[in-house]
Amino acid sequence: MATSMTAGARGPNLPGRNDPCPCGSGDKYKHCCGRLIAQGPAAATSSDAATHVNLGNAQARTGRLEQAAASYRRAIALDPGLAEAHHNLGTLLLETGHPEQALESSRRAAAVKPGYAEAHENAGAALLELGRLEEAIVSYQRALELRPASVDASHNLANALVGVGRSDEAFVAYRRAIALAPGCAALHNNLGSLLRSCGRLDEAVACFRRALELEPGFAQAQGNLGLAQRLQGRPQDAQASCLRALELEPRLGLALTTLAESYADSGDFAGAERWLRQAIAADPDSPEAWAGLTRVRKMTAQDSDWLGAARRLLVQPLPPRKEACLHYAIGKYFDDIGEFGQAFDSFRRANELTQRSRPAHDPQTMTQAVNRIIETEDRAWLARSRRLPAGSPAGSPIGSERAVFIVGMLRSGTTLAEQILASHPEIFGAGELPFWSRAAEAIRSAPDQTTRERRLEHEAAEYLRTLTSQAGGARRVVDKMPANFLSLGLIHAALPAARVIHLRRHPLDTCLSIYFQHLETALSYTNDLGDLARYYGDYARLMDHWHSLFPPGIILDVPYEALVQDPEGWSRKMIEHIGLPWDAHCLEFHSNPRTVITASKWQVRQPVTTSAVGRWRNYRAQVGPLLGLLPADPV
Repeated sequence: MATSMTAGARGPNLPGRNDPCPCGSGDKYKHCCGRLIAQGPAAATSSDAATHVNLGNAQARTGRLEQAAASYRRAIALDPGLAEAHHNLGTLLLETGHPEQALESSRRAAAVKPGYAEAHENAGAALLELGRLEEAIVSYQRALELRPASVDASHNLANALVGVGRSDEAFVAYRRAIALAPGCAALHNNLGSLLRSCGRLDEAVACFRRALELEPGFAQAQGNLGLAQRLQGRPQDAQASCLRALELEPRLGLALTTLAESYADSGDFAGAERWLRQAIAADPDSPEAWAGLTRVRKMTAQDSDWLGAARRLLVQPLPPRKEACLHYAIGKYFDDIGEFGQAFDSFRRANELTQRSRPAHDPQTMTQAVNRIIETEDRAWLARSRRLPAGSPAGSPIGSERAVFIVGMLRSGTTLAEQILASHPEIFGAGELPFWSRAAEAIRSAPDQTTRERRLEHEAAEYLRTLTSQAGGARRVVDKMPANFLSLGLIHAALPAARVIHLRRHPLDTCLSIYFQHLETALSYTNDLGDLARYYGDYARLMDHWHSLFPPGIILDVPYEALVQDPEGWSRKMIEHIGLPWDAHCLEFHSNPRTVITASKWQVRQPVTTSAVGRWRNYRAQVGPLLGLLPADPV
């Protein structure tokens, strides 16, 4: 049978079982009324077995599940080769919470009848329940070989692929299922969740809206829409969507925790904690709500009740993502109270679990990409590509100084720098704009130099229009996407008057801070210290390359350690670098009510402190793979 759609099919997490997919087909229990009955002595026995299968089906439909199971077992005793009996028993066992036995029955059905697609689907569903995702994928792929038009098999295959981090294949499976059943709201919701996790927020929002067009009362999709809108930096829309979701389903944890995060984004940490407490009241076993409490304040030894609750949840069987979020939170608790050994053990476990649901990291990919950029975007390329303001036509973006780029590694102080700048009355902080990741791909894939130059000019103009749509008449607009360091050559060629602020932080403090964060968007290099060290090295090589190419005055290096030691001095240098007069509001950045959706939203609401400088020394015994990044004279 095509098993009922899994619980995660209506939400962002890996599926378990719940409601039937609205696009599913037919009766879940297979009938034997059309079965050919053999002639001769075996006829009566075979006929009796078929009768017991059909009796079991009738009993199952009317809720008499124990009697139904007995009927199926009687049919199997009479005719062990009756695949429908094994299959239907497996279906019943799966629905009554016995996945191990369901798997055994489904595999017997498939052994008796190898071409039985529904039996392979049932086996896949049981394997999903058991968390054996790679085996589930094999079962669903076999079911689709036998019955390519199965929506349920395509949908659940996609869910399993998401669970093991095979995102590209999951996209294909979701889209195949949507092509077969375009009216299935659950499919659009799940595809949206995958798009959101990959940072493709505009596409995710479109999917959630489509799910809601198909099913206006779909609370999970409404909550997912709110989450995506929050990540887009649209707090009012996000809160409205979450409140609408709560009208549909008052105890929806996704909506409650998203509201909490939205309040925290604007600096209202007390309000955030109230929403998290509501989420816990609605579901005392919510890992996301309990973990959220650690992000809205510093934990102390008096929070031992919180620790007990988190550990109680870990005793229960949890999907890897939910278990990981608790381990990240427990790691923060122990780090806050100075128990660094226990903190690192928790962070390590969190990262091991997170790796299971993310694409496998290939460090060579980043290294080769940086090598190509350094080789192709060299001094001669820049001289050909960059046009100076003096030779540009009227109205060209070439001479615009409006854009300010803050770049660096994650967790290097980029949010702090943006918050300082955005406190200036003539500066708008636009957050992390994904524009140049897309634009860089389009420019670099151009077939010839002439086409590349045209695309550079087009993207520059389009980017400035984007800034105007967000920032109105602000004299400067800050784009703090850290990964723009990969595109700085193109950015400088397109906007040679734009200024760059490069945040530099001690490499071990940087990498550990990334490793300790439960990041919202999947980044494959962040969960292994060796991968982090390799990535940091590639980043540092590329920044050295840009320094060697760009004229003086384009890039200002801001050491994080110096910024927190002398915030006024370095704030003045940043303001001077981007060509604006000093304004004392920049020193009151922690009181700025603007929305901050990065992991640093707590820190940038506090007065400057040097407590995070040299933090790596607390973990000296655990940071072996990072030690190669130590400078000759470590800070």
